[in-house]
Amino acid sequence: MKTIKLLFILLLSLATVSMTAQDPYIYVSDAGNFNNGPYKIVQFDPDGENPLDYITTELGWPQDIVFLETEDRVLVSNLSTGRITKYNSSTGAYVEDFATVAGGPTRMKIGADGYLYVLQWSNTNNKVLRFALDGTPMGEYTDSGVVQSIGIDWDNVGNLYVSSFAGGTITKFDDNGMGTGVFINTNLSGPTNCEIEDGVMYVLDWNDGKCVRFDAATGLFIDDFITTLTNPEGIAFHPNGTILIGDNGTNSVRAFDSNGNDLGDFTNGGNMLTPNAVVLRDAIFLSTNESALSTNFVSPTVGTEFTINPDLARNYQRLEIYSVSGALIETLDPSKVHIWTANNQSEGIYFMVATSHNGQQATQKIIVKN
Repeated sequence: MKTIKLLFILLLSLATVSMTAQDPYIYVSDAGNFNNGPYKIVQFDPDGENPLDYITTELGWPQDIVFLETEDRVLVSNLSTGRITKYNSSTGAYVEDFATVAGGPTRMKIGADGYLYVLQWSNTNNKVLRFALDGTPMGEYTDSGVVQSIGIDWDNVGNLYVSSFAGGTITKFDDNGMGTGVFINTNLSGPTNCEIEDGVMYVLDWNDGKCVRFDAATGLFIDDFITTLTNPEGIAFHPNGTILIGDNGTNSVRAFDSNGNDLGDFTNGGNMLTPNAVVLRDAIFLSTNESALSTNFVSPTVGTEFTINPDLARNYQRLEIYSVSGALIETLDPSKVHIWTANNQSEGIYFMVATSHNGQQATQKIIVKN
């Protein structure tokens, strides 16, 4: 374990200068004994240590974790109860049910339009559902269903991809939710997660214990990228290039470098039985800094062009822009950049996080709207 940590720290130190966000905490859903539990969501420090039982109530075969940072809330999809449950993201305390999904919710992701997209496992039509972030149902998004759907992602032009565990396939939908047919139907036995990174689609295969790569534009097979897994489910890409994958063979999250080399178990402890979702959350969202500015440091707060207050340039060395889901969008030097233009960003809520020379931080919420 010490060797793995040293390798990970080395990777962190080699990360590019633009990746200046705080190291992310790791959240893992534990499906326990599937239908019977015990179930929990476990939080790990950025180095994979100090496991904390973050959520332990109102769970039923948990599948995925989505943070709603603007509300200090976190959502968990539960397959066996058909519920998406909502918790206080600071304490992990249950708040209420967000939604009920008849087909059993599996993967969830917030789309570029600000809606929550939810997959169904066992409904008769298995269509992708869509919800407003206040829980209001927006109906079925796709025109057709994908049986036992359990992996979801978009490409850079808005096409949606959904994996079928039972079918061993990946189905493609256009940016209006209209099906264009099966995109991938080879080299997969029981796919779970599908994730697109830098033009490559990474697909975890539960049945065959591997991570397979495909060309995201054509669907053509590239290679069996990682073959040392046992029933993998849950994948996250760390900003430093490390790939984290939930592995039932070791009851942990395992680390791999960008070439697929096995770095061993990344998480230490947690008493997990069946890890099946791996989610990264930047440390900036875990607490509110006591030194936060009491006034806006960019203006206006709504629009597509935001002017940086000159006081920020004098007192803060870095300005980071995050999406509502916590993804780092851009990093700016306020002494050199005085206006941030968001014309190429999707409409919605964003966070601007300023960091001073001594590490103090201030956060401001803005809305990008054309």
